[in-house]
Amino acid sequence: MSASDENAHRKGPITLRGRQRPDRTTDQRLLEDSGPGDWVHGDPWRVLRIQSEFVEGFGALAELGPAVSIFGSARVAPDHPDYRCTEEIARGLVEMGYAVITGGGPGIMEAGNRGAREAGGVSVGLGIELPHEQGMNAYVDLGVDFRYFFARKTMFVKYSSGFVVMPGGLGTLDELFEALCLMQTHKISMFPVVLVGRAYWQGLIDWISTTLVERGMIAPTDPDLLRVVDTAEEALAVLREASRREEESGR
Repeated sequence: MSASDENAHRKGPITLRGRQRPDRTTDQRLLEDSGPGDWVHGDPWRVLRIQSEFVEGFGALAELGPAVSIFGSARVAPDHPDYRCTEEIARGLVEMGYAVITGGGPGIMEAGNRGAREAGGVSVGLGIELPHEQGMNAYVDLGVDFRYFFARKTMFVKYSSGFVVMPGGLGTLDELFEALCLMQTHKISMFPVVLVGRAYWQGLIDWISTTLVERGMIAPTDPDLLRVVDTAEEALAVLREASRREEESGR
């Protein structure tokens, strides 16, 4: 990535640099505006922009075919074991006939796109406008940039047959719990959610399985929505089994 790309700010299809860079993201303006009534004049036009993001996303991904989304930290370097594991998972997904979808950025996202590209599969990146722009990594073949997180999240859920979740931060947790909530409330059909790296995820799993269940915050069966594995081979085995069950059920 060049220095000019690092200093660029992307708003959907628009790239801004220098004094043209905004001091707030589109999401911030949508969620924080509290003027004395100005929103009445501005927000209806925002609805059209939001609509256009859905139209563009649906149009770009409608013929994608079966796909699995991979999530994880943007801060992981290419020589990290998690990066290499993600590449292996992405290659295995392509061999299984899946496209690979990521957030299109660096780190684990780049590893997923790289593994898919190098295996000859379809490599998809769903980018997002952020204050510190990351940009689309070089291994994305089909990229869509979004202004609004909720439009982007819809694309991940709508076009994924499963989630693979590598170690990551708040953004990774956000995507993970979004999917779990939608499945728990039957807003979407069940699909496999695989957490890779038992040492990283076990504390969270223990808290969900004890504190949340014991206090009656979730059903005793809700932790079963998650599968925790340690290796790429184990992650792919979970997804193969889910694919086999789906075929047998005729879905």
